[in-house]
Amino acid sequence: MEKLRWGVIGAGGIADRRTIPGMMEAYNAELVAVMEINMEFAEKLRAKYNAKRAYDSAEALLKDPEVDAVYIASPVVLHAQQAMAAADAGKHILIEKPLAMTSAEGEKVVAYCESKGVKIAAGFMMRFGAYVQEMKKDIQAGKIGDVVSSYSQFTCWYPDMPGNWRQQKKQGGGGALMDMGVHCIDLVQYITGSKVKQVTAMHDTLTFQYEVEDSSIVLMRLENGAQCVVQSNFNIPDDAAKWRLEFFGTRGRMMGDSIIGQVDGGTVDALFLGDVGGYDATQDTKDTRGEELEVTFGNAYTREIESFSDSILNGKPLEVPASDAVYVQKVIEAAYQSNDEKRTIDL
Repeated sequence: MEKLRWGVIGAGGIADRRTIPGMMEAYNAELVAVMEINMEFAEKLRAKYNAKRAYDSAEALLKDPEVDAVYIASPVVLHAQQAMAAADAGKHILIEKPLAMTSAEGEKVVAYCESKGVKIAAGFMMRFGAYVQEMKKDIQAGKIGDVVSSYSQFTCWYPDMPGNWRQQKKQGGGGALMDMGVHCIDLVQYITGSKVKQVTAMHDTLTFQYEVEDSSIVLMRLENGAQCVVQSNFNIPDDAAKWRLEFFGTRGRMMGDSIIGQVDGGTVDALFLGDVGGYDATQDTKDTRGEELEVTFGNAYTREIESFSDSILNGKPLEVPASDAVYVQKVIEAAYQSNDEKRTIDL
C-alpha cells in the first residue's frame, strides 16, 4: 500500500507526546525525518521512532527529497514562514493551530499554498474523536431539533514557566483562549455546521504572572441563531477539571463529558425527544435518562494523520482545511477586541 512520507518540524512537545506516536500507527503514513533545533535531541527522536534522518533546521528537512508532507508543531511565531517555505519546496502541510500570528497572516499562508499547488490542513485533531463525530452526525440529522444553546469548557493547570513560548504574547499570540478555547470554537462550528457571527468576551490573568490570559469566557451567536458559551482556563487544577461539550435543541440534548482532549474517550448523555408537547406549568424537574451511543474509540491523532494522508494520496477533500482555522482565529481576534473595547463584535 502506498504511504505518504512525512517530515516533522518541531518534533518535541505535542509531536513527541501524541502526533508522532499516532503517525506510527497510521496505515498510510511513514515517518522519514524529524527536526529540532538541538541536533542531539533531534537524533534521539530519530532513534526513538526509527526515522531515517534527523535535522536541526526546517530548511534542511524541506530539502529532503523523500519527504512528501510536513507536520509543523513549532512555536506559532514561526508557522507562517515555515509553511510558506514548505510550499516552496512542494511539501503538503499539516500545521498546528493557530495557523499564524493573525488571521490576516493566515489568509496569506493559505493563498500562498494554493498558488504553489500544495494542500494545507490545520491540526484540529479533536474533530476525529469518536463522540465528536457521532455528535456531528446526530445533530446535523436533526435528532435534537434546532440547536439553540451550546456550552463548552476546556482547561488545564499551566503555572508560570520562565521562557515558555505559550506564555508570551509575541510567541504564541494569546493564552488559554488561543491554546484551548480555539478547539471548542472549532468544534461548535464543525458539529453544528454554522459559523460564529457575533462575539462578546471577557479575559483576564487572575492567577499567574505571565502576560497572556489564564481565564477566558466567550459568548457567541451562530448564523443559525444559537447562543454558545466557551470557557477556557490555564488556572484550574487538572484533577478538578471537567471538560464539557454540550448542545441543547428544541427536541433534545447531547452532553459530552471528557470527550474533548488528547485522549479519545469520555461519555455522552444523549436525549432524543419526539413530540415535546405543550407548556408544563408545574415545571417539575425530571431526571430523564439519556441513551447510550455506540462508538469505537481510537487514537484521534492516528485518524488525523490517516485522513490527511488519504487526501494527498487519493485526492480527497481535506477534513480540516486550513481556511477553517483562519476563521476560528478571526473569532478569537474578535473575542480579544470585545474584551478590550467592552462591546459585542460582529464578524
